Parts: sequence; C-alpha cells; structure tokens
Amino acid sequence: MLTPLFTIILPVFGLIFAGYACRKLNKLGPSAASELNRFVVYLALPALLFDIMARTPWASLDQPAFIAAFGIGSAVIFIATLVVRLLQARPLADASIDGLNAAYPNSGFIGLPLCLLAFGDASLAPAVIGMIMTVCVSFAIAIVLIELGLQREKHPWATLVNVAKSLAKNPLLIAPLAGAVMSGAGVHVPQGVEALLKLLGNAASPGALVALGLFLGAKTGAHDKRTIGALVMLKLIAQPLLTWWLAFHVFELPPLWAKTAVILSALPTGTGPFMLAEFYRREGGVTSNTILVSTVCSLVTVTACLTMLL
Repeated sequence: MLTPLFTIILPVFGLIFAGYACRKLNKLGPSAASELNRFVVYLALPALLFDIMARTPWASLDQPAFIAAFGIGSAVIFIATLVVRLLQARPLADASIDGLNAAYPNSGFIGLPLCLLAFGDASLAPAVIGMIMTVCVSFAIAIVLIELGLQREKHPWATLVNVAKSLAKNPLLIAPLAGAVMSGAGVHVPQGVEALLKLLGNAASPGALVALGLFLGAKTGAHDKRTIGALVMLKLIAQPLLTWWLAFHVFELPPLWAKTAVILSALPTGTGPFMLAEFYRREGGVTSNTILVSTVCSLVTVTACLTMLL
C-alpha cells in the first residue's frame, strides 16, 4: 500500500514544490501567493463547491450514523483545539484556523482516490459525504467564527449585523448553499455551465497547493515547532482514533462505511485552513507548515491505518 499511497501524495508535493521553486527563483513575485489564493477563494473553490452540491441528491446524504461518527470526531478535535488556543490568548480568528489545522482532512485531493484504491467503488458514497462535510460544513463554521473574531463592534447587535453582511458576501458559503438549493429543487445545471464549473473547480486544489508553495518559499525564520507538532498529532493520531471508536463501537457502522470514516479522518491537513489564513490576512506560518509536515508524516500513519483496517 505504501507505493500507491506515495503515488497519490506525490502530486501534492510536486505542486507545492513548483510554487516554492517559482518563489525562490523569483519567477513569481511576493504577492503571487495571495493573488493565486484569491483566485481559488473567489472562483475555483466556489465553482467546485457549487458543482458538488448541485450534483448531490439530498437523499444520498441521509446517512445519520456515518455523519455523526465522522462529524463528531472532527468537531471534538476542532473544539478542543479552539478552546486550548483561546486559553493561550490566541485571537478567535487565529484559533479557528488552528482548529481547522487539527481537524480538516485533505478529503478531496487525497481522500477520494485513496478510498477508491483501498476499498473500491463502494466507498465513493461515504467518501463524498465526508468531503462535503469537510469542505462545506467545517469551512462554513470556521468562516463564521473568523468573521465573529474580526468584528470590533462593542454592541452585540452591531456585531451580528456586520457578521451577517460579511457572510452574505462570502463565496465559500454562497456557492454550496446555492448548489444545495438547486439540487433540492431538482434543477439541473446546463451542460455548458457545468463544463465551466468543472474547468474552474479542477483548478482549486492545484491552485491552493501552488499558493502554499509560494508562501513557504517566501517565508523564512523560526516557527512554533511545538504548536505545529501538536496540531499534526491531533490530526494524524487523535482524530482517526476518536473516529474509529465512534464508527466501530458507538454507532456500529457497516464495515466499509466505518473503515472509510476512519481513513478520511486520518488524512493530513488539507489546504482549506491555508486559504482562509491568506484570505483573511492572518499569519500563515503555523498553518502552512502543519499542512506540509502532516502530509509527509501521513505516508507512515495512513499506511499503518490502512494495514490495520484491510
């Protein structure tokens, strides 16, 4: 399993290195990471989220036990990290991004092909549900918390109004909601529009990974290695262990669904937290290095996880 897993993860490193090399060689300038990330946030990722939700029938999401096992596993890690970082005097916006660092698996770029490779076509349904929960639900909750953290109004009503205005203009929330409405209404996306959405959506993961490499190539100096190590341990060890207990012993999912939930939760940190850190102009050193280190370490941890499950 190690060789196929390495084959799946290799393109991730290749795209990160491409961005890193372009920045180090000064082929792309200091603002390239930010501008490329804005392309992903405003065009590519919204297209991907809309397309996923518009093509997903609501009935196929009716898997409460799987959603509970996977969702609770992610939520517990996210909330625990958020609380600890707040107790360490981390601002709410940054603590929310750290929560994602510890609980946001790379379900799209690595999760889907890995599940298909390990468990076959039957794992596609739970893998897609897990991806939707990650890129839509987790993302949405983090955005709401970040927006709350960035408001400086003293009056609670004014804060809520400002947050609502910001959320109403956020493409990462509008796009999946619009797609879900279309799916629920039974409206099909025209063929030409769907082709456009796929062209943009396919650029989301590569764009984010190149932007991450550009950011890593521009940053120098020491990083909080202790925090990065803790976030990586939470992501690669604590989350899959918790999800394993929930999937196999609490909700007693069918074996395939339980295994898929565990593998998805064991994946390294995805690029979502980095997108938000760049988009909201937060310090991204911890986030970018957490993604990088967790991806490297996942070659060992995910292989061990698959060995025990297969």
